[in-house]
Amino acid sequence: MDSSIPQSPTQVLAPTLDRFTALDWSNGVQVPHLLPHDRLIVRTLNSTYEIVVLVPHTASVMVRGGQFFPDFAPAFLAGSSLGGGFLKLHGVYVGLRMEFATDDLPIITTHVKTLSVHPARDGQVM
Repeated sequence: MDSSIPQSPTQVLAPTLDRFTALDWSNGVQVPHLLPHDRLIVRTLNSTYEIVVLVPHTASVMVRGGQFFPDFAPAFLAGSSLGGGFLKLHGVYVGLRMEFATDDLPIITTHVKTLSVHPARDGQVM
């Protein structure tokens, strides 16, 4: 069964720790809570990303999309942020920016607009 994450608007007024911790964390997903080969489809302001979970507890993924991932490439999903400072470790959340760690450099996306989770089916990977 595919599931979409609620698209309630996340209002971010200032990047303070109080405001960051008070955000509605129900509009996202933690990679360590997923299973290997589960797939995320994430639409940001500028791009669409397809993320396949490899090792949930380390947030090791294969990612395709945007300017820096034209083909599937290995990465670690560091988490989501307001664009620096505070990071919701290994999570993807509507209204925040995804941050990936690669062998070359860190990648920070534009704000996540929508997110859907597609559980793996019968050994299907990509």
